[in-house]
Parts: sequence; C-alpha cells; structure tokens
Amino acid sequence: MAENGQRSSNRLADQTSAYLLQHAENPVNWYPWCDEALNESQQTDRPLFVSIGYSACHWCHVMERESFEDPATAAWLNEHFVCIKVDREERPDLDQIYMEIVTQLTGHGGWPLHVFCQPDGRPFYGGTYWPPSPRPGQPSFRQVLTQITDAWKTRRDEIDAASEQLVAALDLSLDADEERRLDQQAIVETARAFMSQADLTHGGFGSAPKFPTPSQLEFLLSALDFLETEEADKVATHLDFTGREMARRGLYDHLAGGFHRYCVDTAWTLPHFEKMLYDQGLLLRFYSELLRRGAAKDECEWPLRETAELLRREMKSPEGGFYASQDAEAEGIEGAYQVWTPEQIESALGPQAAGFCEAYSVHADGNFEGGTTHLVDATRGPREDWEAERHQLLEVRQRRTAPATDRKRICSWNAYAISGLARAASALSDDRLLAEASAAFLFIEEEMIDDDGRLHRIFEMGRRSVPAFLDDHAALLEASLDLHRAGADDHVLWVALHLAQQIGDRFIDPDTGAIFYTAHDGDRLIHRPRSDRDGATPAAAGLTALALDRLAQLSGLKVLSRQVDGILRTEKPGLDRAPQAFPTMMRAVGLRLRGISVAVIVGEPEDPRAQALATRAREVLLPEDAVVIPPPGRPTPTGIASSWLEGRSALDGRPTAYVCHGSQCSLPALTPAEIQFPS
Repeated sequence: MAENGQRSSNRLADQTSAYLLQHAENPVNWYPWCDEALNESQQTDRPLFVSIGYSACHWCHVMERESFEDPATAAWLNEHFVCIKVDREERPDLDQIYMEIVTQLTGHGGWPLHVFCQPDGRPFYGGTYWPPSPRPGQPSFRQVLTQITDAWKTRRDEIDAASEQLVAALDLSLDADEERRLDQQAIVETARAFMSQADLTHGGFGSAPKFPTPSQLEFLLSALDFLETEEADKVATHLDFTGREMARRGLYDHLAGGFHRYCVDTAWTLPHFEKMLYDQGLLLRFYSELLRRGAAKDECEWPLRETAELLRREMKSPEGGFYASQDAEAEGIEGAYQVWTPEQIESALGPQAAGFCEAYSVHADGNFEGGTTHLVDATRGPREDWEAERHQLLEVRQRRTAPATDRKRICSWNAYAISGLARAASALSDDRLLAEASAAFLFIEEEMIDDDGRLHRIFEMGRRSVPAFLDDHAALLEASLDLHRAGADDHVLWVALHLAQQIGDRFIDPDTGAIFYTAHDGDRLIHRPRSDRDGATPAAAGLTALALDRLAQLSGLKVLSRQVDGILRTEKPGLDRAPQAFPTMMRAVGLRLRGISVAVIVGEPEDPRAQALATRAREVLLPEDAVVIPPPGRPTPTGIASSWLEGRSALDGRPTAYVCHGSQCSLPALTPAEIQFPS
C-alpha cells in the first residue's frame, strides 16, 4: 500500500491490455511477458509463475479476488517466484504452447491457465484454477505454491527432467496414413462423425456445456454439397434447428442482440454471459449461409440484423474497428446486468408485463440465481411481437452498471466481424453492412499495418502492438476476399495478395511446406508452434489453406496453389488421426476438390442492371466463390486471372453475366433469373 493510502501499482500499470490493467494494483509484483522478467528469474534463481487469462474470463476474476488480491498469497509469490501475467488474446502463441503443456499434464485445459517454468520459459508444472482452500481431489493454490517452492529448492533434478519431457512432447510429429485419402469420402465420414453427436432435442452438438462451435457449423454447411440428397437434407434440417434454438433461447441476448460465449446447460437456457467479438462475426457467417441456402427468413434475418446492430451500437470504436469483448460480470456478479425479476418487468412495462413474462419465461422461481430470470423466447412467435417491450427493457437495462468492455482491437477477430458483415450484406442485400465492413477493413489497413507492410495483432490506446500471427493474416485475407465477393472495391484484392506474400515469406517453411503459427522472425520461444485445432475460432492453418486456395484459384498464381498443397500434405497426419478436430481444414479439402466458381458480370459496375445480376450471383454462389464486375475496356483487376474474363462480352450492349467453373462457363445471362449455380 502506498503512503497516501492508495493502492500501489505493479509493472502492469503501463500496459494497454485491459486484462493486464485489471491486475495492475494486485499486491503481486507482476511483470508482463518480457526479457526483464526472464532475466530476473535467472539472476535470482526463482522459477517463473506464468498466469494466462483474458479480460472477460469469469474464473480469472474469481482467482484474482481469492488469491492475487490476498496479501499473504501475494507475499509468498513475490518471495519465491517471478510472476508474469499474459493476456491470451494478445499472445496466443504463448497461450497455445502452455495450454498444450497443461493439457498433457492434467487431461484438460482452460482459463485461468497457470504454468511454473524455468528461467528460460521451459515449463515443469501447470494447471488452471486453484481454490483458496482445499477441496475434495483439488489442492489449494497455497498448497500448490508450497509444493513447487519445496521442489525447486530440493528436487531440481526432477524439475529438469520434467521440463525436458514436456518440451520434447511438443515436438512430436505424427506420420500420415498413406492409404487414407483426403477425398469426398473423408468429408462425408467427418460429417457423419459430427452428426453422431447431434443433440436432436435441443439442437447443437453434445451436452453441457453447450458451445455454438461456428467452425463445425460452417463445415457441415459446406459438407451438404458432398452428401447424398437424403443425408444432406437431414444435416440441413438439424443445422436449421440449431440456428433457431441458439437464437430463440438463452445463448442469445434478446434485448441487445448478439450471442453469449456458451451455455452451461444442454437446452441453451443459461449462458456464460460474456460476449466475444469472434462469436458475433463467425455466427453472422453461419446465419448468412443458412439464409442463402433457403432456411426460413423469419428465423435467420433478425439474428443477423440484431447482431449487426449490437456491433454498431456497443462494440464499434470511434477510432475504427470493433472492441474485443464484453465481460460476464457487472459489479463483480456474473449475469447481474442481464437478468430480471417479474417485479422489475412489471415496473418497466406496466400492463404489458404479464404477457411479456409469459412470452419470455419470466417467473417468480426464476431460472438463475436469487429468483432472477435470463430471458428465453418461450412462445417463439414472430420477432415483431414484443418488439417495443424489448426496446423498453433495453433502455432500463442500459441504466444499470454495465459489464466492462475490453476495448482493444484484435486483428483476426475484427477480420471475422468484417467477413460476417460482408456475408450478411449479401444475404440481406444491405449496403450499409457492406459499408461498415469496408470501414473496419480500412481501419486495419491504415492503423494496424506499419510502414514496412507488417501487420500487427493489437490496436489499443491509439497505437498498434504485437506482431501479427498466422490467424491474423489468414483471417484478414479471407475477409478481403469476402469483401470483394460482396461488392467492395478491387483494392481489397491488392491487400489480399500482400497478405498472401507475407504468409508465404514468413510462416511457411520453404523446404517442407509446413506452416507455423508464429513468423520465422518472431520472438524466440521454447517451441515454434504449428497451428492449433479448431476451437472457439478457426484453426489458423485451415483458415490459411482455405483463404490461399480461394486467392490461388481466383488469381491463377501457381505459387499459392503449391503452398496450399504443402499445407494439406504436412497437416494430413492430424486429419488422418482426428478430422473432427480440424473442420476448417476439412473445408479447405472440400474447396480443393470442387474448386471455386466465378460469376463474371460484364458491364459498368454502377449500372443498376449489372448490380442486379451481381446481387443474384451472390445469392446463388457458395461463400468461397467470387463475383467479378470488370468494366468493359479496362485492364484486368489485380488479383483476377485473365482466363476468367477472356471471351466474355456484353450482349447487345447490355450487362451480361457468365458463371464459370474451371474452363466451363454458363450461357450468357441478361436477367437475374437466368443465373443458376453451375451443376
């Protein structure tokens, strides 16, 4: 405590990360991840204690209150360890390495994530949350600290052996099954494996906790084109059902719009209340494709529009781009901002309260703590029902203390939002959404790429930081292609080509074709990680293969095609062993098998007739396909192979559309109704 009675700050006080700043006044002498901390560990012969989390993490907050704000626990940490705090959203490379270690040790992972390391960063023990007092089968945090301290002083040889074994396991590689082919049958089998876990009663997959798993949903949508009609219909029906249940029940915020992180129960009733930008962007993509494939408009349009409105109203920065997340807690209580009692509803709505409570299942017993209720749409009526009442309750809720917002801009997460908005713009024929996606893309281009052309992962407090990782490059590359498909300027293809070159030069091994999560000129860590598996966000290698293949086919650049071949070849052992863990890579396999289609609209881009043809093409073609409007008589735009445009001409001076797949093109179409998906 400082002499003036104010809490003193530690070394996190000058950081920009909201998560690190949350711990800036802990009595623990935290360092950010830096050479100074590693040198201090070496010079004082104290092990590193590395604590990893993120600003919206509920259990991170719990452990902070229980342990890191406790003076006695902090004193022990400060005496016996050099303590480092890491924001996993800023440093996913460190998180990936140490998460894999903890999963090896304990069989599970999660956040907060904790590892004890030697001064060079090699881990020897780790875990997730430890309580302040022992529980059955679980030691207290103080007990763990005492045991580690004793082992460091008296059993250093065991610690050295543990570090060697754990680090060596990170470098183990699998052999590919030469007999197993990455073909249509592999996609069918992976889809069937996912569907074996389908919850036919509540939608989604598996049991509690129930996550939306956008990467899995997108894979199954793409797999529809490889399944026989009867099987495809069953999968499509379940995906439609899942979309309805996620939006109608508690995963969705019925007042503000948007999706919470996950639900703690099987029936999508009670969420973990944090909202992540990546979920909003990726689920915009899912609902856009549901709508494009013919799902009920009255079940898909309003989640799209309301989620886009959430981004616009609550997560859009005045500087540009979108904020990272909204916390699960308000005033230290999870869900306090979102839940209601019947009395609160009556006070806000008066005579309409009883009907609203029946529609949204609000009752005296509640479905959450203390007799409160998190809203679920029980009657599933038209969305227009109770619209005015929902707006009234949102206004009341906005007078409450709101959860904290993590205001950093993360490149890959913004790219998911850009992609989602671009796809929603096409699905809804909404130019405003395309404009918002384009503005966020321009912000990244102007503020998060430096003068040397290097992309950065983070923008916060007016400055960029942290060199970008593979997922940042791949997600932004995909977003540029989605923007172009939706009607953005051809300039975005120039950015796509730049990103592709950065990926090839800095993330792909030129000798083996293998791809890495970190750039070869990045920080020197104990291990250079490859791509992770699909989880809350798409696996970086799969996203890269998918985006590079789209650009390779559109541009005709054979070097990009060879890079995709190398990624698929070197990632094949993982696909052979557990294809369900890599749905994004399996989507890349599917794209490799079918190839892209390109709709070429010959005519002036501003001509309403050309625009109508392009709108129809965006409705018909798959999300990875392209729509090109080359003005007559002008050079071929950068990033588009001339072969797509050769021999295409306007008939009778009217805008004319051709849908091409490989070397085959449709007959010229003069009206939108004539445009069909290539068979």
